[in-house]
Amino acid sequence: MLPHPTLDKLQTLRLHGMLKALNEQLKTPDIDSLSFEERLGLLVDRELTERDDKRLSSRLRQARLKHNACLEDIDYRSPRGLDKALILQLSGGQWLRDGLNLIIGGPTGVGKTWLACALAHQACR
Repeated sequence: MLPHPTLDKLQTLRLHGMLKALNEQLKTPDIDSLSFEERLGLLVDRELTERDDKRLSSRLRQARLKHNACLEDIDYRSPRGLDKALILQLSGGQWLRDGLNLIIGGPTGVGKTWLACALAHQACR
């Protein structure tokens, strides 16, 4: 049983991020130096972050991507012929919103699947 009635209500409302943040605030001795608005802001920010993280995790799990790749890890210096401007344009996701398909071509072992996973990971975000 939760010792604080507010914690119980947050649990009932499924506000798990706020629940964790309030627990942390209750254990922090100098939290009283913050105003009510600042403390409430911290609680709301934590809840929003928790929900965003949960949503991203769910999307990535459903996508079942082969590689944990992200566009920030692309090395444009290697001689694979990647156009940075094109990758940045694709990362915006407008082609997805327009319902277009993307075909990635190239010889074996150059990272076509990895690039597709990186674009999919970006789309999940």
